[in-house]
Amino acid sequence: MTDKTRLGKAARLLLYGVLAGAVLAASALPASALAGVVLKAATDSYEDLPTDLKVPVTAQRSYLYANDGKTLLTTFYDENRVDVPITEIATSMQQAIVAAEDTRFYEHGGVDLRGVVRAFVANQSNGAVEQGASTLTMQYVRNVLKSDPNLTAEQRAAATAETKGRKIQEMRYAVALEKKLSKQEILDRYLNIAYFGAGAYGIAAASQRYFGKPASALTLAEASLLAGLVQSPDSDNPISGDRQAALDRRSYVLGAMAKMKVITDAEAAAADAEELALHPTQAPNDCGGMSAGHDDWGFFCDYFRQWWNAQPAFGATVDERQQGLRRGGYTIVTSLDPKVQAAALKQSLTVYGYDNKRAAPMAAVQPGTGRVLALAVNRHYSLAPNPNGQQNYPNTVNQLVAGGGAIQGYQAGSTFKMFTMLAALESGRSLDTGFVAPAKFPSKYPDGGPNSCDGFWCPENANPDWMDGYRNMWTGFGRSVNTYFVWLEQQVGAEKAVEMAQRLGIQFRAGSDADLAADGADGWGAFTLGVASTTPLDLANAYATMGADGVYCKPLPVNSITGPDGAKVDGIGPSCNRVVSADVARAATDAARCPVGDQSSLNTCDGGTADQVSDILGGRPVAGKTGSSEENATETFVGFTPQLAVASIAANPDDPGDHVGSAVQAKVVNAVARTMAAGLQGKPAAEFPAPSREIAYGSDGPDQPPVQNRNPGDPNAGGNADGTGNGTGQPLVDPNQPAIPGRRNR
Repeated sequence: MTDKTRLGKAARLLLYGVLAGAVLAASALPASALAGVVLKAATDSYEDLPTDLKVPVTAQRSYLYANDGKTLLTTFYDENRVDVPITEIATSMQQAIVAAEDTRFYEHGGVDLRGVVRAFVANQSNGAVEQGASTLTMQYVRNVLKSDPNLTAEQRAAATAETKGRKIQEMRYAVALEKKLSKQEILDRYLNIAYFGAGAYGIAAASQRYFGKPASALTLAEASLLAGLVQSPDSDNPISGDRQAALDRRSYVLGAMAKMKVITDAEAAAADAEELALHPTQAPNDCGGMSAGHDDWGFFCDYFRQWWNAQPAFGATVDERQQGLRRGGYTIVTSLDPKVQAAALKQSLTVYGYDNKRAAPMAAVQPGTGRVLALAVNRHYSLAPNPNGQQNYPNTVNQLVAGGGAIQGYQAGSTFKMFTMLAALESGRSLDTGFVAPAKFPSKYPDGGPNSCDGFWCPENANPDWMDGYRNMWTGFGRSVNTYFVWLEQQVGAEKAVEMAQRLGIQFRAGSDADLAADGADGWGAFTLGVASTTPLDLANAYATMGADGVYCKPLPVNSITGPDGAKVDGIGPSCNRVVSADVARAATDAARCPVGDQSSLNTCDGGTADQVSDILGGRPVAGKTGSSEENATETFVGFTPQLAVASIAANPDDPGDHVGSAVQAKVVNAVARTMAAGLQGKPAAEFPAPSREIAYGSDGPDQPPVQNRNPGDPNAGGNADGTGNGTGQPLVDPNQPAIPGRRNR
């Protein structure tokens, strides 16, 4: 740059600066100070624009869709904005904004000298600042700087401060910008960043907000009204502001358009005579903004937000991740399946209605991916007040299905026997590991409570006539025999069952549970009976691991995420790893077919606690487990196939002392099974792979399956009425001694 060129630019900026100072205040900037500022600006190669002006980062809505990529769940935004190309903005809107804000837009080079002089004269005459002489380009510069999400709040505020320095900077940047971009590019950017009032940023959002239509469909009357709002968007907007002021501004804009010869006087008069016909729409915002009739989606949305806040890909802190969601313009296709969600909600409501203080939260998960297909509960996801002082019903935003916040979960009863069985199988024991289960079992775990036997915990079977007797994993799991599983837990160690549960994604949200798991798991004998709190989502996903042949996948609420540039966000997909061998998972699944009226691959099931499930699913292979916590405080059922896992827990989230009772168990079972049937409709039945004969019977096991139904006192099955023999003249093993891996203990 030559000295002559540099001085020429400095002189031009000096003129702009002096006039800008006069416009902003009735007195001029001291000549020496202004000259120094402007000369420095010129010699600093001011044409090199800041990055945020070259590639502006405007806050845009993020969209949350169901798994079809079409069903909109909600949007997230601080500023209701979505960018559109100028080719999708009505020509009348482009013309109207120029007429309203900068009639010489196509003639100046970023700073309108004639406008600056006019404003200077007007302000000097009136003794106050009434005209600012800002061109569209200068306004665009200001909007970018005050909207840049990468700036701090203080930096954004400085972009609108009424100072001479700010005005000079705007002029510098505007002149430089006009050398880089065409007029149409500047107009495009301006229309996508300007604020139109009523929470609408950018013309696309404004067109929808006021008229419920895309920007390409705006009429002349609508376009001129919107263009008129930019000057005073909050006070003049016709939805919540001054309707007449909005119409007066429309008249002004139409007159300016006629003077510019972009429309005729007749067209201006006709548009000005039109009645204002608003069709206001409000873009949904956040999880409480679901469309009418779908507030149940809010629980899934809430879980998605939990997941997002834990992803470092979207920011180093939770605040940064939230800002990214609300300003980043992402398109998020979730894993929510509307069909499965609708079925889950319908079935949850068959257990308890909206106005019941008890809840039936239900979760559905896809084995092999961890994708969450549904989260439903008999509640409205809403901040609306509850009638009659009720706490969390029918309205709540507490995460009753996936847990979090104040929700630690609910006891799931005998569903936790699965973790003991897996630990036993992994330790080398076979499915045929047997034990004559008594009605009451004196365990090795110290206990001084009401279930104590001489200072040791002494659990009982809920239905001795049906549960007592010789049991193995198939029949013990099918009939949910407490004493068999406490005995089995002793053989492998309670700490192994706890560790297995954690391996399968069970989180101990309750502090007391977490403490026991961390320091005292080896003495946690009651763990196998499901005394730890869990959630339907954790439980469904844990059982989904068996449906996926031993591969655990972290729960995942999304299918894909796309940035505002159309590029897919990398690293967003299933996070899976093998946690048990395929044979162990298949063996556990084989036993889990017994409770639900299905039959194991080796024809070893002899009764279950939820026999109706197989019929509800039309006979397709299915597995699962019921669970009743102590005194039937909660009732649980989890079912799974290789394609779908669903769990529900009936409980009172506000009062654990309000026991739901055993009568509701059948409703919970039916609700889960019918949700599974709906989710599997149209899909071919998937078979469960059979476990190896070695894990079923041990390396030296029989060639044929053993006779089942071995009950004490049954002369055809062996064993004595008191449980001390097996009908062969040989003594039974001591119930507190280890089982022999791979063989039935007799």
